[in-house]
Parts: sequence; structure tokens; C-alpha cells
Amino acid sequence: MTEFIFMLTYNDVTVKNAIDVYEEIRDTGVKFVGFKDIGLPFEQLKKLVEMMRQDKRTIFLEVVSESREAAIQSAKIAVKLGVDYLIGGTYIQDTIPLVNKTQIKFFPYIGKIVDHPCLLRGTINEIVDDAKKVEKMGLPGINLLAYRYDGDAEKLMVSVQKAVKIPLIVAGSINSYERVRKMKELNIWAFTIGGAIFDKKFVPQGTYSQNIEAILKEIK
Repeated sequence: MTEFIFMLTYNDVTVKNAIDVYEEIRDTGVKFVGFKDIGLPFEQLKKLVEMMRQDKRTIFLEVVSESREAAIQSAKIAVKLGVDYLIGGTYIQDTIPLVNKTQIKFFPYIGKIVDHPCLLRGTINEIVDDAKKVEKMGLPGINLLAYRYDGDAEKLMVSVQKAVKIPLIVAGSINSYERVRKMKELNIWAFTIGGAIFDKKFVPQGTYSQNIEAILKEIK
């Protein structure tokens, strides 16, 4: 089954009113909710995580920081917060020791990540080789910026899935029903949507909750 992760983020930054937005969507059927490592101070993230824990949701923190120092700090914050999944980030070898004695599942980026919001570059073969390396490290999954890739996104997803057996999260720029349906068609383990919810791409005159429910209905 393909899962939907609602990200409380816009342009790869956690929205300032994330707590208020979470309150609004609290009664939806979305099981997975996440945020980026940029945008909110620790105390607000802590409050947000406490609310999600109360609701028995699965929590994701995505690392988009570019520097090694910031990425390591974000991993440490993930541990302090006790999130379920740490996704993204490119400093894999530095992050593994920080999470390997915790219950956190680490799904790093693969390929060459540039700019912010993050973009994916490299050849499909290079990205596939990265996926194989991550699997050999014993990590539980991969975070793939398929629709931020400047090549054939579908070919990339299919190639990565054929190369490894670990689960795949597809993150970034899923902004249409067509792309949501592609996640289900390709049997992607999970995908993230943030900005397209805030832009109300799925139910233009609807609430955030109605946009979320429309996506959940699409992947049933």
C-alpha cells in the first residue's frame, strides 16, 4: 500500500504557523505527518511532536540543510524530538552513528542534491549506484527527489526500485492527481506533499483538510 506523508512545509521550509495548521488537519485520516529541519525553533517543534504523539501519528523530519554542521545538528534534534523517521540529508556516514542506537529509521537522499529548495542531479546510473550503496550500508530506506530531477522522473523511480529492495519515499513537487496516481501505480512505499496542499492544488476552493482527504481518497 502506498502511504501519503503530509509535510507542514512550503518551499522546503517548515511553515511558521505549523502548529495552527496541524490543529486544523488533526481530524483527517492522514497517518504520516512531517516537517523540515528549517523554519521553526526547537520548542515549537517539540510542541508539534507532542501533539502528533497524542494523536498516534507517525512523525517524519526531513533534512534539507546543505552544510555538514547544520545537517548533523538536525539529526541530533531529530533524536531529541524522538521522531520516527529521519529523511533526506546527504551526510550519511556522519548521521548513521547519531541514530543507530535509537528507534529512528534513516532514509537519506541519493544522487547529487543542489540548491534550496532541493533539486536532484546526476545520471540515472549514478543515482542507482547511490541507492545500492545505501542498501549495502544496511539503512532501511531511501528518500528520492524524483520530481525535482532534470531528467525522466518515471524512468528514475522504476530504475531505483528495480535496483534495491528497501522502501522508497518520493519527495518534492508532487502537485497533481496524475503524480499521486503514479505513486500508487509504481507501488512507491510513501510520498510527501507539502506546498501543493498549501496552494490547494487538489481542491482549489477547499480547506487544507479537504485537500488532504482528496489525496487519501486517490490512493485508496
